[in-house]
Amino acid sequence: MKLASLRSGRDGALVVVSRDLSKAVKAEAIAPTMQSALDNWAEASPALQRLYDGLNAGRFEGEFALDLGALAAPLPRAYQFLDGAAYASHIKRNRAARGETIPDDFYEKPLVYQGISHGFMAWNETVRLPSDDLGIDFEAEIFAVTDDVPVGVASEDASRHIKLFVLMNDISLRALIPGELKRTFGFLTGKPASSMGPIAVTPDELGELWDGKLVSGTMKCWVRGEQVGNIETGIDTPFHYGDLIAHVARTRPFEPGSLVGLGTVSNEDESAGCGCIGEIRALETLRSGSATTPLLRFGDEVRIEHFDRAGNSVFGRIQQTFAGLDH
Repeated sequence: MKLASLRSGRDGALVVVSRDLSKAVKAEAIAPTMQSALDNWAEASPALQRLYDGLNAGRFEGEFALDLGALAAPLPRAYQFLDGAAYASHIKRNRAARGETIPDDFYEKPLVYQGISHGFMAWNETVRLPSDDLGIDFEAEIFAVTDDVPVGVASEDASRHIKLFVLMNDISLRALIPGELKRTFGFLTGKPASSMGPIAVTPDELGELWDGKLVSGTMKCWVRGEQVGNIETGIDTPFHYGDLIAHVARTRPFEPGSLVGLGTVSNEDESAGCGCIGEIRALETLRSGSATTPLLRFGDEVRIEHFDRAGNSVFGRIQQTFAGLDH
């Protein structure tokens, strides 16, 4: 099924959305918010599925035309934000451009950091930042949303704890990140709040795109009106969602509403383009010795959208511009 959150307070108001994204119905009688549904997924999910089935079957009591502009992030505040760097070509290119190699144990255990888990922006919300000299970049990703995950869960069992998937723009500030990483304490100010696509999708709704480990399909990315990415998301990574969940759950449980991502999508085939400007610049540096594609400035627009094999949008799109704090 497909779920979303209408703009309402801090946490939105849960709605069930039709398969074609044309209409919706409020779900407050089952769960007032997405987080509430995740907290009680075993009870809420069957009732939400009945709403979804009825909505798709035809005219349904309480349905209304869906206005994507009225949607907040599906999960405006999450209990945990865990992002990986699992697509090998993304890591290899960026590190090679800096004269570095990938970690010796890269293929043995995933790279994961814990980022800001509140204040997720809506799909069309203007990204406001103090300065466009911070090296603003987008990163196209698909995140899993979990239920309760126990400590010590095995990789092969971890994926059953995934209840939803969402599209994500993991915003990065390239001018700040290198200095933070050199201090060896990880990302902080270089990773501001991220943005979510409008629609959260259950694994079963993905059909053949979901094999229990990875989400396939085509991630398309546009920067300043030019398409820069046409990336297959279900290949070119040694790790899957279950691997990342198990890696982190080695020492901690997860609360429902925890977010887990594999990192910026990337293909070994360079003709597929890139899911961030940083990787475009890395390839330019490796080819010619210098990067020419500029990072984002105020007024620039980014669009990210993931498509199934028939060309249908899976999560809706992210389409954002960037501006200063006083605009």
